[in-house]
Amino acid sequence: MLFKYVETCFGAKPGPYQYLTSWRDKNDPAEGEFSFMIDTKGYPQQVTTNGTKIFYSTGPWNGYIFSGVSSDRMFRFLNFSLEFTNKGVSYGYETLDSSMLSRTMLKLNPGGATERVLWSKERQSWDTVYSYPLDQCEYFSTCDVNSICNVNNVPICEWLQGFTPKFQAKWDSHDWSGGCVRRTNLSCDYGDWFKKYTGIKLPETSSSWFNRSLSLKECKTLCLRNCSCTAYANSDIRDGGSGCLLWFHDIADMRKHPDRGQEIHIRLSFSERDPRSYKKRLARIVVGLVSFIVVLTILVWATSKRMKGMKQPKPVVKKAIPWKHMMEKENSSLPKMFDFSTIDIATNHFSNTNKLGEGGFGTVHQGKLIDGQEIAVKRLSKTSRQGTEEFKNEVKLMATLQHRNLVKLLGCSIQQDEKLLIYEFMPNRSLDYFIFDTMRGKLLDWAKRLKIIEGIARGLMYLHQDSRLRIIHRDIKTSNILLDDNMTPKISDFGLARIFGIDQAEANTSRVMGTHGYMPPEYAVHGSFSTKSDVFSFGVIVIEMISGRKNRGFHDPHHHLLNLLGHAWRLWNEERPLELMDEILDDGGDLCLEILRCIHVGLLCVQQNPENRPNMSSVVLMLNGEKLLPKPSEPGFYIGKDNIADTESSKQYEKCSVNEVSISSLEVR
Repeated sequence: MLFKYVETCFGAKPGPYQYLTSWRDKNDPAEGEFSFMIDTKGYPQQVTTNGTKIFYSTGPWNGYIFSGVSSDRMFRFLNFSLEFTNKGVSYGYETLDSSMLSRTMLKLNPGGATERVLWSKERQSWDTVYSYPLDQCEYFSTCDVNSICNVNNVPICEWLQGFTPKFQAKWDSHDWSGGCVRRTNLSCDYGDWFKKYTGIKLPETSSSWFNRSLSLKECKTLCLRNCSCTAYANSDIRDGGSGCLLWFHDIADMRKHPDRGQEIHIRLSFSERDPRSYKKRLARIVVGLVSFIVVLTILVWATSKRMKGMKQPKPVVKKAIPWKHMMEKENSSLPKMFDFSTIDIATNHFSNTNKLGEGGFGTVHQGKLIDGQEIAVKRLSKTSRQGTEEFKNEVKLMATLQHRNLVKLLGCSIQQDEKLLIYEFMPNRSLDYFIFDTMRGKLLDWAKRLKIIEGIARGLMYLHQDSRLRIIHRDIKTSNILLDDNMTPKISDFGLARIFGIDQAEANTSRVMGTHGYMPPEYAVHGSFSTKSDVFSFGVIVIEMISGRKNRGFHDPHHHLLNLLGHAWRLWNEERPLELMDEILDDGGDLCLEILRCIHVGLLCVQQNPENRPNMSSVVLMLNGEKLLPKPSEPGFYIGKDNIADTESSKQYEKCSVNEVSISSLEVR
């Protein structure tokens, strides 16, 4: 491989990003104005840019070569390849005859022209295989949008069928700025049709969508179902064509190919059909309608005659109502329904650079709507444990809940197998992103951690007793606590939540779902859950935030059978609770009482017996120092021997140190 171009991505930001840059001029090697790179914002294409503007585009990759490049001479010398995964793009080519050619080189001139040259062993010189741009049509979007550039025509620009110049006077004077607009708007149904163009260099693809496994027929169907889709084509022309490439809204930089080109199908309104074709279709419709009426009349007559001879009518079988309509009937305050294409474009086609996280349910992507609003999109995978019922449940619940410590649901989208939930965007991601990382954990001092603990408690208190519905979340964990730009915590992911009646205390399920390490023993073992299940999960989060360590996977260095809760309980019994504290936290005397109080509250919440755990309204009072704290008992899943000596319940903390602290009841005012 004599030349290889690579773009890789890491996390949410691209890099390292490799590209060529021109010299400032032929005698000055300083960085110039032009750059050559592979654009992967949509389907991969090569572009030369002048600053932030595209100067030249090769068109998208077609399986052999980039579609706008003249291939006649290229294929005699070079074999091209392009591989792209969710981690990056790799493009390269190799010489076909090493006896004639030994080296290749790509040159980007100071004026923006790109040359591909080969070293000829026979002539002992560099041979230019291809250079571009060669003519006016090769400059990016010469004719602007919704038009075709053809260098062999006079004038070189022509508008697509069904379109007309936006500024006719300019167009007549060969000023094509503004491009073309539709004569008739699309009807957004199956009355629309597609005009096929052949021998075309495909339009630029920075805002395109693609799927390499779909057929061209499936591609057409998918485009018709999306009101914003304006054109489709095969993404790969090998072996008769495969893959699907869709364009949305206006299309730009389309021209007649110099030697081969591809097919593209442009979407048009039904009224833009050829009149003869329109008459034929109308005749077919009339014939079909007449036939349908005749058949229907015969069926009605036959059914009526049969019914007269029957003593009792057959029961009417009602058609199943789609769950979406059931939701609309059950809840009139549903969130906004988004079109899938709107969210697809907002998330840059769910690109990995926009991915915020991934779990058993699917992925979460960051996006930006046309009005500039930032969103977070939860996209359920087809193998997700959260099925249709859980999806319906989350939408239904979130539509009724409003609290500053609950994430706000903006809307949802349902299209075939795609189920999307659209939330307000939380710029600081989730709680686990900070507290379990040594460096990021330093951004959360004790004051911020206490604020987050109190916010989660208030959110749960709202769910359990202050909202119109009594909600049991069942999946409270650090990754489901999102943080806004002020580090205000917001509870998210209500896919497993359940509604309780006013007088209902607990419920049972044979389908235990949740996250190990946060599930209480009565739920994990017996499937029994109540408000005290969420209290247990909250207590785990408190202990994790104080220690900076995860409950699941933690092993006490001196007692290997103990998890983090057991470790905290042992330190509490041995009157060394502050040893639980994260090393990056300031252990100053002014804070130790607050930290001790939170350890105490956390242990009360994770007690083995759910009846011993406080409710969330009591937890809020305890955190504010307005309630006497009872002595905790051993936590759930504790495996060890309780050696604590009983102490008087009225004993106070007189001195705040690791080695001298008495563990019983605590009252802080």
